[in-house]
Amino acid sequence: MTQKLLLVIAGIFLMIGVALGGTLYAESLPDPGGTKTGTTIDISAAKAGTPTAVEITDQIGKNKTAINMVWVLVTGFLVMFMQAGFAMVEAGLTRAKNAAHTMSMNMMIYPLGMLGFFICGFALMFGGLGPIATMGGYDGLNQEFAVNLFGHSFGLFGTKGFFLMDVYDVGVFALFLFQMVFMDTTATIPTGSMAERWKFSAFVVYGLFVGTIIYPVFGNWTWGGGWLAMLGKEFGLGHGHVDFAGSSVVHLTGGVLALIGAIIIGPRIGKYNKDGSPNAIPGHNIPMAIVGAFILAFGWFGFNPGSTLAGTDLRISVVAVNTMIASATGAFGAMLYMWWFKTKKPDPTMMINGLLAGLVAITAPCAFVNVQTAALIGLISGVLVIEAAFFIEKVLKIDDPVGAIAVHGVNGAWGCIALGLFADGTYGDGWNGVSGTVTGLFYGNPGQLVAEIIGVSANIVYVGIIGWIVFKLIDVTIGNRVKPEDELDGLDIPEMGVEGYCGIRLDKNSETPLSR
Repeated sequence: MTQKLLLVIAGIFLMIGVALGGTLYAESLPDPGGTKTGTTIDISAAKAGTPTAVEITDQIGKNKTAINMVWVLVTGFLVMFMQAGFAMVEAGLTRAKNAAHTMSMNMMIYPLGMLGFFICGFALMFGGLGPIATMGGYDGLNQEFAVNLFGHSFGLFGTKGFFLMDVYDVGVFALFLFQMVFMDTTATIPTGSMAERWKFSAFVVYGLFVGTIIYPVFGNWTWGGGWLAMLGKEFGLGHGHVDFAGSSVVHLTGGVLALIGAIIIGPRIGKYNKDGSPNAIPGHNIPMAIVGAFILAFGWFGFNPGSTLAGTDLRISVVAVNTMIASATGAFGAMLYMWWFKTKKPDPTMMINGLLAGLVAITAPCAFVNVQTAALIGLISGVLVIEAAFFIEKVLKIDDPVGAIAVHGVNGAWGCIALGLFADGTYGDGWNGVSGTVTGLFYGNPGQLVAEIIGVSANIVYVGIIGWIVFKLIDVTIGNRVKPEDELDGLDIPEMGVEGYCGIRLDKNSETPLSR
């Protein structure tokens, strides 16, 4: 009886304790419902809780800049992750005996290109940009080398920010990170078109060149306030060459470099017969390539929406939806076109390239077109990438193992042309210093299409010439191509010193994995 009484008393005290403790716990929580968080007490003020009007507006400005900066950094991180997607697509679409070599190029282009961009690429591209309006308004990037011809100024490259010196500003550093990973995307594209026969030492030299001078100069002309951006202000051609997220600056540049590199290095052994007819050289891991394509599609949500450079720009939702719709119609169009008109099979490799082609094509116009137009742009790109790939392989006799030229080069150009045709005038007021929104030919402004064509042509000419010079210099000094016997045996051991698939013996003729 005594034990039962003690248990009852203990139970009563326990219930009282739980109730009292729960009440005290609830009262001690800062704000479990979220109704009290973010009040005037959180505003920095000389007198806590009673901020002045100036202190309130100052806090609003800091918050807006912080939102923009965090947005740019996070989307930059997404773009950096795209490198994993490129590595998987390229390795999967090439042969197993070269897996370590292909993966290593995709890995090392990141630090190589970054170092070049850090040394001088960023300065050449953005040294004359002017104020970074969305990230604090820093205006220390104010030295552009320009020439004056016929009363017009032609900006050619920036001269401020080498080694990021004299630009020690949070806005500049956020811009550097975001733009660096864009450069990295450009730099990795030729690793696909030149895969399976590119000497690694030659690749290293190329990697340094692309980040220092090849990419940044054209980037300055379009995004750094250079002469292409000023075609509207100086010559009345729309808003100048407009490229929202890089169809020309990133993808066409990489595609042209991929084209020049593939021409100079030549086709893989066994790709073409004596009569010039091509032989198929299948990739070794289609599942890997498909996963890589999904990683790229995911990273593109950093690529395109991040190019607003402002998390407070609500156009982000339009950009994101346009991006995903174009990727879907690109993949769908490529699948049907292969299935119905080419091989009578849907072909997963072309599904991949259709998806990527849609993403590349929508990259320039994603902020300036409606979603129905985005679907059309992607659908056209899905067909265009197939016809371009077959033309490059069969007519031009250029060996591009992963279709990089067709995906990035051809559809990078198409994306810019699409902007010049379909920009609907609902966005872009003040772009490149021109009042009014960006409109294309079908909405009453043929000048915008002319500016896009000039930009595409300038890219092909400049990147083609500088790319040819760089690849030729490498060729006559250390050589671009590996020895024939190494190419036949696989590049993993002779070039990298390790096998991509240790413990698996490969038949060098069929490359069928054989268990030991």
